[in-house]
Amino acid sequence: MTPEDPIQEQISPLESTAIGSVPPTPVAPAPRPVAIEPAETRFLKSILFGPTGVRVGWLVGLFILLTFVFAGILGAILQLVLHNVFHFKIDKDTAQSFIVFESLQAFSLLGAAFVCALIERRHVMDYNLSGPSRVRHFFTGILGGFVALSALVGALYAGGWLHVGAISLSGLAIFQFGALWGIAFLGTGLSEEGMSRCYMLYTLTRGINFWWALGTVSTFCALAFVNSKGNGSGGVYLMAALGVLPCLLLHLKKSSAAGFWQASWLTSTLFGYIHTFNDGETWIGIFSAAAIGFVFCVSVRLTGSAWWAIGFHAAWDWAQTFFFGTADSGFAPKGHYLTTTPTGAVLWSGGSDGPEGSLLVIPTVLLVLLALIIVYGRRRTLLQPSPDERQIAA
Repeated sequence: MTPEDPIQEQISPLESTAIGSVPPTPVAPAPRPVAIEPAETRFLKSILFGPTGVRVGWLVGLFILLTFVFAGILGAILQLVLHNVFHFKIDKDTAQSFIVFESLQAFSLLGAAFVCALIERRHVMDYNLSGPSRVRHFFTGILGGFVALSALVGALYAGGWLHVGAISLSGLAIFQFGALWGIAFLGTGLSEEGMSRCYMLYTLTRGINFWWALGTVSTFCALAFVNSKGNGSGGVYLMAALGVLPCLLLHLKKSSAAGFWQASWLTSTLFGYIHTFNDGETWIGIFSAAAIGFVFCVSVRLTGSAWWAIGFHAAWDWAQTFFFGTADSGFAPKGHYLTTTPTGAVLWSGGSDGPEGSLLVIPTVLLVLLALIIVYGRRRTLLQPSPDERQIAA
């Protein structure tokens, strides 16, 4: 067949290749070697990290450490400025000193929370501060705190366990001291709720389990037992004991809400334990502090933020310290409106602990809890999981 043969011209190059030769088989690239981490590295990562990132125990520990660091730095600066510039002497019984102390605590907590928020890639308001109707909840809490404390004082007065004396202030001094103590106890609400019901409650809810909660609560009990200077340690034991069975049942049922209630149990017991370092505390006063701490946790769940608890806490302390002039966890203030003194049996009057040390505080706390459920429970069921809990459960 000649090159000019028309039949040969009709064969394309591709057909020629298919007829005359076999195309080469593509060669797959050699797999890259997989790096195997040393066993020590894997073990360290398992300790530091969990399914959702850094384990919450380390985060809470870092938060507490940073709080102390910021408090030490800010405290040194404040002491230097107040002493050398303003010649201000700290007196723990005055409203001005209270404002300095509570402001120091609040800003130290804020600084620690800010650093932790950067690490977790969150906003500080995420720590139970960004719920709906925050302003309304805050002022409702203020009203509730004043009414609840007034009801307790009224019951003590009616029972003959509290004597109300003369008004100790007059004129502008009433408004001056009222405003100063209001600022002071707003700082108390922000600092104490900021620690317990904001960062710690939010963070522990995301990663705690029953056994870690039980171990931590048991540690608080052990510390209260060996602390010879602690007051009212029985209240810590009682709060710890009351939470064991409910939290265990939620753990066994694998409830999506278990983390929140275990975190509430832990932070409330811690709240009571911290109060054992106050002078004049009794076991009733410590238990009432832990119990109202639990009520504050419930308020966070029902309202969606800690603002109700902050308002209630501030108003309760303001009414107790300034308005009625009673002792407050063993603290006797300077510059109060009324003058009241306990009379009769300490078990009912509260003695040096104030109204919080009376047995009547327990039904008062229960009534506050009931009122919370009635007012806010229609909007949210107590065991309804939050968005974070649903994500963890999934």
